[in-house]
Amino acid sequence: MLLAFLFLVGCSENKQNSEIVSFSGVTMGTTFTVKWVGDDDARVASIHEDVAGALADVNQAMSTYIADSELSLLNQLPVENEVELSDALFFVLSLAQSISKKTAGAFDVTVGPLVNLWGFGPDGRVIKAPADSDVVRLQQQTGFEKLVINSDAQKALKKTALYVDLSAIAKGYGVDVLARVMEKHDIHDYLVEIGGELRAKGHKPNDQDWKIAIESPVNGARKVQKILSISDTGIATSGDYRNYFEEAGVRYSHTINPKTGRPIIHKLASVTVLMPTCAEADAMATAFMVMGEERAYEFAVKHNIDAFFIVKSNQDFIEKMTPGFDKRLVKRG
Repeated sequence: MLLAFLFLVGCSENKQNSEIVSFSGVTMGTTFTVKWVGDDDARVASIHEDVAGALADVNQAMSTYIADSELSLLNQLPVENEVELSDALFFVLSLAQSISKKTAGAFDVTVGPLVNLWGFGPDGRVIKAPADSDVVRLQQQTGFEKLVINSDAQKALKKTALYVDLSAIAKGYGVDVLARVMEKHDIHDYLVEIGGELRAKGHKPNDQDWKIAIESPVNGARKVQKILSISDTGIATSGDYRNYFEEAGVRYSHTINPKTGRPIIHKLASVTVLMPTCAEADAMATAFMVMGEERAYEFAVKHNIDAFFIVKSNQDFIEKMTPGFDKRLVKRG
């Protein structure tokens, strides 16, 4: 969800004639980066073209900012009208529903009306908290269980006037799509990233894992909190320390708790999650932010999810991590 990673990709000459080739661009309201280990630049144009096409397809399927995107048309669809889904949207909605059930609703892609109400959606920013009556009213139009996915027919149906927002999973899915583009080009040592969500496979030219630095959640600073050594994994971070507004000394986070209809109010500042795919990591990072540090940590350990939590404590931060995450850290000093 946040641009929370710095790339540490220093080169070596251990792999004969190999170097890191890369290019960047803009997508989904943020930036993307593609890096891979190669021995020439001849394929850059072809890969760039495929990446651009793949990202355009993801946007056209899942953006709420594109009026005629597949998701926008689903949101405009009358209640109880079934619609056939593209492979991409069907996959992401099915995954989202699965994670919603697994997390008991902590992750819920139907909170779009509440996200908009609090000023964090395509309707634009607000400078004051909405009325309680508006929150209660819009809560009646949310609930992942009101979105019915027909797996056999690859169709969807809304049981109420739902507004689906995939911003907490679409970027992660986009990263997985970039990974597929690399595999299509027979590239197996790469790091791909969209807005801080990333996926790594293989190794750098020196045959070492990719090194990723996690930022500290300090406003106005780019400070390294931890360095990870990763390969063959998806990774995502979510936090409340950059996307928020303040009113009368109260900070309102962009992360909405589906149960209350209001921004989260606990002390979890950020969470980093590692999972096999970036879409899973992206969604689970949001779910963990909703849960809060205690419940999220217990969930992560129970389900063998590698996760790292940064918790606010007076003027400082406390770190908490699962045993699996600790094993991936680059030990310093």
